[in-house]
Amino acid sequence: MHPALNIIIKAARRASQIINRSSSELEHLKVTTKRQSDFVTEVDKAAEAAIIEVLRDAYPEYGILAEETGLTAGTGAGSEYQWIIDPLDGTTNYIHGFPQYAISIALAYKGQVTQSLVYDTMRNEMFTASKGSGTFLNERRVRVSKCLKLEDALIGTGFPYHSFIHVDAYLAMLKELMQKTSGIRRPGAASLDLAYVACGRLDGFWEFGLAPWDIAGGSLLVSEAGGLIGDLSGNDDYLKTGNVIAGTPKIFSQLLQVTDTHRSAKLNA
Repeated sequence: MHPALNIIIKAARRASQIINRSSSELEHLKVTTKRQSDFVTEVDKAAEAAIIEVLRDAYPEYGILAEETGLTAGTGAGSEYQWIIDPLDGTTNYIHGFPQYAISIALAYKGQVTQSLVYDTMRNEMFTASKGSGTFLNERRVRVSKCLKLEDALIGTGFPYHSFIHVDAYLAMLKELMQKTSGIRRPGAASLDLAYVACGRLDGFWEFGLAPWDIAGGSLLVSEAGGLIGDLSGNDDYLKTGNVIAGTPKIFSQLLQVTDTHRSAKLNA
């Protein structure tokens, strides 16, 4: 296992202790609103601090992009490396006791993710990947499904929840895909949706308006498991645009065809 991935796992386990301990006392949780339908809790902040402490101890020269504390530049020899951290993806689920949330940590080199983890602390399912070495679920190698046809596919998505500028385009895509697939699911944590594509529980996934920390950890899981991931043009700018499509090779191309039909002029990537 790559040394950086070992450190990522150590950081995730440290944060999971905070998340799991507080999950049984949700009624006492302090919750604040960052913007419409976008929440942060003291658990998010404490978990992020714990992750950063572990990563900083091991690689103090690496930069950090974290959901709650933002961007910290790297220095010297490590300036081209960056940790991308979501300490609790699915905060809205978490504060409602809905058991679909995860820790997501990735390491990028020159903008390309090389190490990643998505950890479902509730189910103790840890998805990990190193570039060129495959994707693993609790140390067991996993791959995307063998699904070939959209009509047989189970597709994940994420509803627009704080910005509705592209809601009409999204609803048009949803309407068509509801009729052309075997089902649509919206669990509410994009990192886990991508992990589920990687291990074959979902055959594809699409969503708009995500942040880099929502996508980074899951993106490498998908590609290392034999899947494809891209923006709405099929390119690799999804960390910049926040718009993402992922799936098995066949489903990915079919999702692109459907979504392209309904892309508005303002939704260009």
